[in-house]
Amino acid sequence: MPGENLTREEARERAELLTVDGYEVALDLRGAVGPAPGDGPRTFRSTTTIRFRSSRAGAETFVDLLAPHVHSVTLNGAELPVDRIFDGSRVRIGPLAAENELTVDAACAYSRTGEGLHHFVDPEDGETYLYTQYEPADARRVFANFEQPDLKAPFDFTVTAPAAWTVLSNGDREGAPEQHGDASATWRFARTRPISTYITAVVAGPYHYVADRYRRRLADGTELTIPLGALCRRGLAKHFDADDIFRVTKEGLDFFHDHFDYPYPFGKYDQAFVPEYNLGAMENPGCVTFREEFVFRGKVTEASYEGRANVILHEMAHMWFGDLVTMEWWDDLWLKESFADFMGSFAQVEATRFDAGWVTFANRRKAWAYRADQLPSTHPITADIRDLEDAKLNFDGITYAKGASVLKQLVAYAGRDAFLEGARRYFKRHAYGNTRLEHLLAVLSETSGRDMGEWARAWLQTAGVNTLTPEVSYGGDGRVRELAVVQEAPETHPVLRPHRVAVGLYRRTAEGGPLTRYARAELDVAGERTVVTELAGAERPDLVLVNDDDLTFCKTRPDARSLATLRTDLGAVQDPLARALCWSAVWNLTRDALLPARDFLRLVLRFAGTESDVGVLQMLHAWTQTALDHYVTAGARAGAARELAEGAERELRAAEPGSGHQLSWARFFAATAGDDAHLTLLQELLDGGQRIKGLDVDQELRWAFLGRLAAAGRADAAAIDAELARDDTASGKRHQVRCLAARPSAEVKEQAWNSVVESDRLSNALVGATISGFAQGGQRELLAPYVERYFAMLERVWAERSIEIGMSVVRGLYPALLSTPQTLAATDTWLASHADAPPALRRLVLEARDDLARALAGQACDAAAEV
Repeated sequence: MPGENLTREEARERAELLTVDGYEVALDLRGAVGPAPGDGPRTFRSTTTIRFRSSRAGAETFVDLLAPHVHSVTLNGAELPVDRIFDGSRVRIGPLAAENELTVDAACAYSRTGEGLHHFVDPEDGETYLYTQYEPADARRVFANFEQPDLKAPFDFTVTAPAAWTVLSNGDREGAPEQHGDASATWRFARTRPISTYITAVVAGPYHYVADRYRRRLADGTELTIPLGALCRRGLAKHFDADDIFRVTKEGLDFFHDHFDYPYPFGKYDQAFVPEYNLGAMENPGCVTFREEFVFRGKVTEASYEGRANVILHEMAHMWFGDLVTMEWWDDLWLKESFADFMGSFAQVEATRFDAGWVTFANRRKAWAYRADQLPSTHPITADIRDLEDAKLNFDGITYAKGASVLKQLVAYAGRDAFLEGARRYFKRHAYGNTRLEHLLAVLSETSGRDMGEWARAWLQTAGVNTLTPEVSYGGDGRVRELAVVQEAPETHPVLRPHRVAVGLYRRTAEGGPLTRYARAELDVAGERTVVTELAGAERPDLVLVNDDDLTFCKTRPDARSLATLRTDLGAVQDPLARALCWSAVWNLTRDALLPARDFLRLVLRFAGTESDVGVLQMLHAWTQTALDHYVTAGARAGAARELAEGAERELRAAEPGSGHQLSWARFFAATAGDDAHLTLLQELLDGGQRIKGLDVDQELRWAFLGRLAAAGRADAAAIDAELARDDTASGKRHQVRCLAARPSAEVKEQAWNSVVESDRLSNALVGATISGFAQGGQRELLAPYVERYFAMLERVWAERSIEIGMSVVRGLYPALLSTPQTLAATDTWLASHADAPPALRRLVLEARDDLARALAGQACDAAAEV
């Protein structure tokens, strides 16, 4: 990987030297079908012509290309010596003229890691499916280019592939494909507008394709027509609900046209759901790609549909924030990701049926951000990105969820109208260009009248999360004498920020009734202590909720009276958003080792059954699993797991038949079942020997049940293979691999380890499935021998594998379940003795170490509660 890196300084020097006028890229994909070659990787022909200008005649530069072989390089009509100028990742070119034409003819390799041009053979029907994924810098695996976001250019793509395939790119197809005698054809695509290399795209294969159309009358009286397409593998066609995808797409296009005053600029709008995808989705203009898990093979909860809608709208927001206007370098990645994350929820709440999207945002997205902002690797939203490895790791909870949370705060701070008008000016002023932080601040200062520089310094250019706690005193009449908000900052990032917050007072209006808000004040909080003058004299509350309505980004800690109320009445908080914020507060107390983990589990057992929002319920189940695996003291885990399984079975049987809540409790029961009676019930539900009214044990739920049985030693390889025979699909294969690796056997663990660490034959999806099965909470003794082996293999795997696979292995195989002082010491020893390891690798290990240290603190807190 080091030889494939690109530094910020190199990119700046190249941007100062070059102006790119256009690319012509021709890909020959006919070799994708059929047996793989006996020696070397499967490759495709890639021929690229780049027209560009140089500000210094006679200068030299380089083109990025990762390819097994380069046939020829021609610069301004002269053929260059490939063996002297190509080093495997760069093609050195020069001397340059004022105007240049470069042609690179190469054999590029298909990918099995989800980077570059991914090659997938469907085990169900043997069909081949291809798609590209580049961010931040993998277009160079497919065609020669200047791989940096600020060297934008128009692209002309030509693709030759089997004639029966569907072939797509960013631009629309130009005419009918040219047919060839070998049952292949050549597609030519319309020239794109100037875009960055990382958002170009090609999708090719026998995809199932559904078409629709969006129409809108513009302000000038003309009609905007956008051809829409949605596609997936043929094997998923029977599950493909394209109508719902188009519905959300049209609602989103309406919303963004209403608010951005800049018509969608990229012609058509295809959305491809593709196999073995590493990300959630990618905003390639005109050809958005999504992970195919968004095509639901079985029954899912409404939260899954809400999540898919959010991703659709997130990627659509990128058409403006990121594609139309792009950051100069990855330092300002937030200029696209933070905005897309915020606008996805904004559009979802205001334009679709998912009007509770801010509840999900507060409960799920912010949890990701809070964790990321407390890691040792936390960074300002505008980050210091030295190179591409830094960039890859910065697609994190800070850039996405904290950035989006800060933008939500900005809307409260500057005003909705000022924010949206700033966006409109930003698009018109910088269309098809590249920007930095100051360009956005300039338009927001114009529209809001506020000093955005001060706001940016506090929120965008510093790291760490503040904590807000209410401090309340009462008079002799029982009313509030003074209510203040106390702000704290961590020692590592001692910045106290200005917050626009709402403070809500809640109480029961009747015995046994709901907790409802009866008073609210909205104010600016700054410094260590801010008095909420508006609430002086209010009647005594049962609960004080700081950051009511979730306006700012902060952790909140309840005062003693409020915490006592939450312990007894959390489920009685009537408003779903307020209740989600209360759950978030007690979860952060648990993560910070201020609330014993088993106290959190008891809250879940007592109140989760009445949670109305199924998305919040699913998040509570995830948090509970984390608390059980990592924060409950070792001696109490078995008992805690048994109580959770009993509670899950009770709620499963009590839930409304056929509801999303019932399905969520079924999955949680499968995750926690451990004793003989619960495992027997799982087996009977799987076999059909017992039924629960309304619970459809479909194929996806069958795999969830079987995975738990396999981990408990109740399902052997024959049972798992028999299930694959029922579901002989790509999804079934991933489940099978996960279940096989989950079995409690030293031999199984050794085989799983070797298949990931000692071999690179597995695809990215199967690497992930193997790692998921390898680490099971009830198998800590089997995992103990791999602590030393983990640290021994780190640098080798990081050097030999692609960064995507390297990240999966380093994160996924860290011995987090062996949360002991010895594991912490082994981690510290590796860090101390590998100070010169690649910074990105060290960051991953440091993050894992922080989670482990937090787990040990949580276990100590939980154990102390027993005394």
